[in-house]
Order: sequence, then C-alpha cells, then structure tokens
Amino acid sequence: MAYIAKTPKPPYYAVVFTSINADVDHTEHTAMYRRMVEIAESFEGYIGIEPARNPDGSGVAVIYWKDLATIQAFARHPEHMIAKRKGREIWYSHYLIRICKVERDYGRPEDPESISSAAESGGTDA
Repeated sequence: MAYIAKTPKPPYYAVVFTSINADVDHTEHTAMYRRMVEIAESFEGYIGIEPARNPDGSGVAVIYWKDLATIQAFARHPEHMIAKRKGREIWYSHYLIRICKVERDYGRPEDPESISSAAESGGTDA
C-alpha cells in the first residue's frame, strides 16, 4: 500500500538510503529490514518511512527523524550495526546514504489522513 509519511512542521531530518541489491538470496535481508523498522519505531525521534524497491533491485527508502541525535542513536544500535555490516558485505552491490535537513515541504498527499505538514504549515509551490 502506497502512502506518504505524516511529518511535522519543518525543520526535521530525512535519511535517504539509495541502494542496488546484490544478486543473492534476500530472505534474511527482508526479515532484517522489518526488524530495523521495528527498532526505528521504538525511538522517540522517529517520524516515519517511505520505502520503494524496483523489480531490477534498485531502491530508495526515506526515513524521517526529529533530530540528528536520534539518527546517530539509531546508527549505533547494536542490531542496526549488524544490518549495516551485512548490507555492505552481502546484500548491496552499491548504496549511498544522504542525511538531509528538511526546511520546507508542500504538496497534496492522496490520503488526507496521511497528510504531510504542508497543509498544517501553509506550504505553497513557490
């Protein structure tokens, strides 16, 4: 089910994780992804995630966070450190992580219940 993460009024942070899957079995990877979402959700500063994976194995996940301290705390979580190592060594042929500060957002989410802060903050296209 497609959705747009509900985000607060900016500023907040986005970790953009772009990757290309290696040509290996991804059963463990899929389970680990679910576990990482569970762990992320346990952090007070976690806001949400918007993941996408193409049939060719390329994908992107944008994970929204309240602040840099929470991003750093999640990065140091022991299970996340294992996931990162396995990602580098096994699951991904290529990947790139970008950490961004969201200064402004706007748009029209399809589902009014999953609205971003754009409507709440009076965001515009200009």
